[in-house]
Amino acid sequence: MRIASARAGSPRSGGVSAESTEGKLLSHTPGSPTVLRILLGTQLRRLRTEKGISREDAGYAIRASHAKISRLELGQVSFKQRDVADLLTLYGVTDPKEREPLLALAKQANAPGWWHQYSDLLPSWFEVYIGLEGAASSIRTYENQFVPGLLQTPDYARAVISLAHEKAPEDELDRRVALRMTRQKRLESGLTLWAVIDEAVVRRMLGGHEVMRGQIAHLLDITAERNVTVQVMPFERGGHAAAGGPFSILRFPERELPDVVYMEQLTSALYLDKPADSDHYMEVMDRLSIQAEEPRATRRFLERLLSD
Repeated sequence: MRIASARAGSPRSGGVSAESTEGKLLSHTPGSPTVLRILLGTQLRRLRTEKGISREDAGYAIRASHAKISRLELGQVSFKQRDVADLLTLYGVTDPKEREPLLALAKQANAPGWWHQYSDLLPSWFEVYIGLEGAASSIRTYENQFVPGLLQTPDYARAVISLAHEKAPEDELDRRVALRMTRQKRLESGLTLWAVIDEAVVRRMLGGHEVMRGQIAHLLDITAERNVTVQVMPFERGGHAAAGGPFSILRFPERELPDVVYMEQLTSALYLDKPADSDHYMEVMDRLSIQAEEPRATRRFLERLLSD
């Protein structure tokens, strides 16, 4: 997994200091510990590098290895209040007005997310994604096999989940579906979703005819909302820019956070946030949006499919 700190000098960074971000850091929506950890790690890395202190020396100060400092700065692990306090002292941050917001942020970042109740079902690599999804202001995604999770009906979601968990008991399937439906609440609280889906997604008969009819009808209903856009990539368009498979691009309201490209695999996931990577994937997504049916034409396509 690669989730790095904010890019110095990038259009989305601005070289913000701990003091200037005091209000912004603490005003972040509760329940997004993943992003809070990344924000705090970003600030700690900036403070360390400004002082010219190595990861080894920083690790020694908190009785840890340089590898742990790296994980802290990438937001991959939780923070101990004592460690953050010791690092701030090492980095010369002694003014209480500068220390207190960062110490408070460390406390917030350690709070369990709403998905903690499903931790027995979630691999650690996907917990990271749910945290990022919960804090994103917009997501652009391309799918070539399934309707995106945020747009699935309960019946369709159950059919998809059953493919990977065919031996799971009914109560476990119920909880997995409930988790997916809870994630969809983000669409009611400001998240913008723009999805390009291959025609195969709505042609593939998952769960049977009635389940698919319900799913297509749901796509028509939800795309009536201003914050949801869906485009179908028809078979007749031939090859297209996303030959490599599905991916998502997450963007956040905080300028300190870079865009994150997410690609899910069978037993793991890849997270990319380097400018060269995220910019390339954004260009691909833009080309897909041009190649696919426009949103209004997509609605007509879905209506015809539903009538058939």
